[in-house]
Amino acid sequence: MIRLLILDFDGTLGDTRANIVLTMRQTLERLGKPDPGEDAIAATIGLPLEDGFLALFPSMTRAEAQHCTDLYREIFRENRKWLVPGLFPHVRETLALLAEKGYVLSIASSRSFASLHSFLEEMQIGPYIFYILGADNVTHAKPHPEPVLRTLADLGFRPEEALVVGDMAVDIRMGKGAGARTCGVTYGNGSREDLLAAGADWLIDDFAALPALLYDPAQV
Repeated sequence: MIRLLILDFDGTLGDTRANIVLTMRQTLERLGKPDPGEDAIAATIGLPLEDGFLALFPSMTRAEAQHCTDLYREIFRENRKWLVPGLFPHVRETLALLAEKGYVLSIASSRSFASLHSFLEEMQIGPYIFYILGADNVTHAKPHPEPVLRTLADLGFRPEEALVVGDMAVDIRMGKGAGARTCGVTYGNGSREDLLAAGADWLIDDFAALPALLYDPAQV
């Protein structure tokens, strides 16, 4: 029986694509680098920022990627003053329902812990989330299984009691690597094909479908 949900944030709970793509483009423009296009940028969502820059520009050094990351975070803070992301449909009420039913809700994200905490409070879903792991809380970020393994160890659950929910292949690979079951959401930044290729056990088109999956997986 699944008792623990390990949720991605960007593209699964929060609709932050516009913020991320705009900020990435502004960062690259300020540094005089070419714009790889929205789809290429969106494909890096879910990776730690440094790894995202390296994926877009393989010849970039780690030091250059760190410089890009620092500038990105500076611009992102400025953009948040006027470009405010929201939750995907049905997220808040579904989280409330799952918490009421006794499921333990956690987040494992490639976003920093401070950024996650700020978003959860602003979006008024913080009270439903029992445990948070950001990229700066682990040594190895997604798709490495460490975030899931650490969540399981810290909360005292077995892999078979956990469901990892995310919109990108890195989320699915992270969960599979830890021995947990996985659910891909198709409304985020990843494609249905990529989620299936990564080995997702289930796919849902609406976050509101998650309770039904948990109650009776055969019906989803």
